[in-house]
Amino acid sequence: MSNNVLRLAILTFVLALSSLDAAYSQEKKSTDWVNPFIGSTNYGTTNPGAIVPQGMVSVVPFNVSGSASNKWDKDNQWWSTPYSWDNHFFTGYSHVNLSGVGCPELGVILLMPTTGKVEASNKVYGSPMTEQKASPGFYSNHLEKYDITTEVTASARVGLSKFKFPEGQSNILLDLGTGLTNESGAALRIVNNREIEGWRMTGTFCYNDGTERPVYFVARFSKPAKSFGAWKKMPQMTAESAWSSTDSAFKFYPEFQAQMAGDSIGAYMTFDTESNEEVLVKVAVSYVSIENARQNMEVEMPGFNFEQTRAAAKTNWEEALSRVSVKGGTDDQKTIFYTALYHMHIHPNVINDVNGQYPLMESYGIGEVKEGDRYTVFSLWDTYRNFHPLMSLIYPEQQLDMVRSMIAMYEESGWLPKWELNSTETHVMEGDPAIPVIVDTYLRGLTDFDTESVYEAMYKSATTEGAQNKLRPDIDDYLAKGYVPYTTPFDNSVSHALEYYIADWNLAQFAKALGKDADYKRFLAQSLRYKEYYDKDEFQMIRPRMADGSFYKDFDPKQGENFEPSPGFHEGNAYQYTFCVPHDIKGLMKLMGGKKKFTKKLQGIFDDGHYDVANEPDIHYPWLFNYVKGEEWRTQKEVSRLLNEHYKNAPGGIPGNDDCGTLSAWAVYSMMGFYPVCPGNTDYSIAQPAFDEVKIELDQNFYPGKELIIRTKGDGEYIRKINKDGKKLNRYFINHKELVSGGVLEIEK
Repeated sequence: MSNNVLRLAILTFVLALSSLDAAYSQEKKSTDWVNPFIGSTNYGTTNPGAIVPQGMVSVVPFNVSGSASNKWDKDNQWWSTPYSWDNHFFTGYSHVNLSGVGCPELGVILLMPTTGKVEASNKVYGSPMTEQKASPGFYSNHLEKYDITTEVTASARVGLSKFKFPEGQSNILLDLGTGLTNESGAALRIVNNREIEGWRMTGTFCYNDGTERPVYFVARFSKPAKSFGAWKKMPQMTAESAWSSTDSAFKFYPEFQAQMAGDSIGAYMTFDTESNEEVLVKVAVSYVSIENARQNMEVEMPGFNFEQTRAAAKTNWEEALSRVSVKGGTDDQKTIFYTALYHMHIHPNVINDVNGQYPLMESYGIGEVKEGDRYTVFSLWDTYRNFHPLMSLIYPEQQLDMVRSMIAMYEESGWLPKWELNSTETHVMEGDPAIPVIVDTYLRGLTDFDTESVYEAMYKSATTEGAQNKLRPDIDDYLAKGYVPYTTPFDNSVSHALEYYIADWNLAQFAKALGKDADYKRFLAQSLRYKEYYDKDEFQMIRPRMADGSFYKDFDPKQGENFEPSPGFHEGNAYQYTFCVPHDIKGLMKLMGGKKKFTKKLQGIFDDGHYDVANEPDIHYPWLFNYVKGEEWRTQKEVSRLLNEHYKNAPGGIPGNDDCGTLSAWAVYSMMGFYPVCPGNTDYSIAQPAFDEVKIELDQNFYPGKELIIRTKGDGEYIRKINKDGKKLNRYFINHKELVSGGVLEIEK
């Protein structure tokens, strides 16, 4: 063979391989790029459990309370998720869970497969796990102690577990005593040798009282048990003896079929299994009743078809994630992007049963939705900044249901939610964050809700004086002085007020849209009084202010780093709050002495290490350079740097607590190349996308355009030109209406 022929053969072979690689890459679906282990350490508090988009049930490996050495850590109180990648000691699958939150709650109704003697103590029955695998709607592992392979999947309200046992005596434990929640009361009844029903208390999120609520369940087994029973931790046992003993703290009740209640109870089913025999368990839940849990099971999962359920879950995920398609970028970038989009579909989640019933807000009454879904888990101090605007753009139907859920909460309880969980108000975090969510949704064109009722709710929280105001506890000083004075150590006064200003600015925009001109002027004026906090003379920063009008004397702008307590500020310091007036960036710029000083001070926050990528008050900072002509390159530089340095295709790949999808939403927006600096302002700030092309499928039930394409050209470092549908944009901002009209946004570098 001649050299030329050999070269041609080699070239043909290489081109063939390249074509195969390209075809393979094109064939990969959106779900194939998701890595559910991202964020499962480094305080990301996400988990790799099986769930469908916005599902009530998530089947999550519970492992945070043990270690590979089988040492149970009863003092480990900071965990706020049932799973951490760092720990391989498995104690079961919990069925109602939170993802990306900063406080412990839920993680209850645990299923645990074992072999041999039945044990009730999780420090004893737990097992090291290996061979972990996860994809949207699926998780599996292998339990080394028992040689059991476990697989789990889910529908919206039912979890399905499949356990492959060795030969001999095999057990499936239902543990109602273990969990992250601060409440431990439970009840169960073994209906027969294939079914258990009951409830488990949850509540006291972030150690707040008054949020207790039961979650009801029905567990059904694919095979009748040879024997069954229940256990209960005996009240005469001390806490120390319970932790130090094996079975002595628990009393067993073989063949138990009455109702049992208590703080640490459980049940078991025992089987004689052949080698590699599979036993399946489905667990349905409801926040209304056991009967509703059983109905959820009958409607969503009448059988035990694991592969069918898994395939349906993946189809649901593909439908959600494929609303956005990308080309170009690295494999890691695609994985980071689609995993972030995946994390955005965990909360808020549905709380209504298949019959539409749900628990009323702040009561034990029962409501019913006739259309759509009732949602829960509103971490609004976090999600109002970017999550909900992104939902409005890509998933407007779900966003409208979320807004309607929030309005219904007002009608049921008298107040809009702040941090709602399972129809209870936890009163966690700051401000009046439902206002910017709802106003932003309305101004983006999603208006099909009761505007007069919700305006009444907003006006109530913005004007009601005294202690009866459940959303603005320090409103009297805010209205009288224009700011919240610093009165007691670490009172978060500045953080409170800055959030009120953002809410009032949004309320002003809503009033204007509804033709309420006097209210517009009033609330706009209130929103601009953030200037009361600006220290022009000494620090040129936002600074706590005393009741007499003087500034707080012992002020250290660095105090509050790494979540240490800080006078006047919540979860941050003066650096992370000084630019937290997104509704009036031009006014802040003037206050700081002009564009140059504004730019220098803002850049200094990044250069000097004061920017906190993992928390919300400064999450919009990188996008602010676009407000200064000629400095837009700084936004592009900082956004790209933060993405590259802090978001990884690894368990620690989220820079901190995901806050119910907020940090993930920041990544999704940033990788697409635009960001909503201020909810209620429907302009997006522009930077270069991470991909050559991003295609967003627009919902034509809400928007005129069919699809929006964002295309990047050139190999320069920074943007040289921006075109929308062939026409040059002479700005680094684009309005929501321009995007939802569809077409092509072209970024030329």
